[in-house]
Amino acid sequence: MNLITAPRVEGTVVVRRDRKLGFAEFGPLRGRPVIWLHGTPGARRQIPEAARVAAFELDVRLIGIDRPGVGLSTPHLYDSILDFTTDLEIVLDQLGLERVAMVGLSGGGPYALAAAHAFPARVAAVGVLGGVAPARGAEAIAGGLVGLLARVAPILPPLRVPMSLALSALVHLVRPAASSAFDLYAALAPEGDRRLFARPEVKAMFLDDLVGNSRRGLSAPVYDLILFTRQWGFLLNDISVPVVWWHGDADYIVPLAQARLVVPLIPLAELFVRPGESHLGGMAAAVEVLAKLLSFWDDDAEPRCERPASR
Repeated sequence: MNLITAPRVEGTVVVRRDRKLGFAEFGPLRGRPVIWLHGTPGARRQIPEAARVAAFELDVRLIGIDRPGVGLSTPHLYDSILDFTTDLEIVLDQLGLERVAMVGLSGGGPYALAAAHAFPARVAAVGVLGGVAPARGAEAIAGGLVGLLARVAPILPPLRVPMSLALSALVHLVRPAASSAFDLYAALAPEGDRRLFARPEVKAMFLDDLVGNSRRGLSAPVYDLILFTRQWGFLLNDISVPVVWWHGDADYIVPLAQARLVVPLIPLAELFVRPGESHLGGMAAAVEVLAKLLSFWDDDAEPRCERPASR
């Protein structure tokens, strides 16, 4: 029995400098497009089964995109997170997507926010699930794992090649025992993530995504860490698109305290706190996330001059 729904289609889009970005689609071809940006580490299939199923029920064309250096995508280090949006625009054009909603999981959060900043007329709304906070610049927020890495940011770029090779070798080494390695990691995870990892379809998704999409190397997580510790290339305060942020109150990687400081920086943002959930708890809210984003889709004509309250 298949525990996860297979992509309806997968492929690549040629972007700048003849590089490629891989993508995977779920749900109906003519559904409302939602771009799902994976975490760190992760790849285009890091989309929970509940969202894959809900895509058909909600008439959503759900699209996961590999960042450079994982899956089908060509390795490439952007100048900033905002620089990613130039490639993203090409992907949207080539897939015929005039208007989209964005979802960013963990490390995908900054990239989804960058898209909102770059394409305010094209992005209907953004959902962020346990997103990373800025570590540099005028809106920098201290704390969390990225905050610690920011202290050693200068040494990360020179080490990107050996770090990428080491990470790729590690994944290659554990691939034959990937299931057991996942179980060990899950056993050491906080309670909120343990509940999520205990679901068979979640385990199947992670193994299929990370193990199956790291055969050509795994440099994307290293590139993410470098970009997280740089200025992102835009200010959150300049985002004019509605943003809904889900965050677990037991998040050990990006503490809830950071989310409570980040969300007020975004003019049209709303925070939903998930009690008892850890860093990946937002994945359990996948159906709620899609439904909430779709509620903005046909509401663009109404003015939004008041900041939503946190919950």
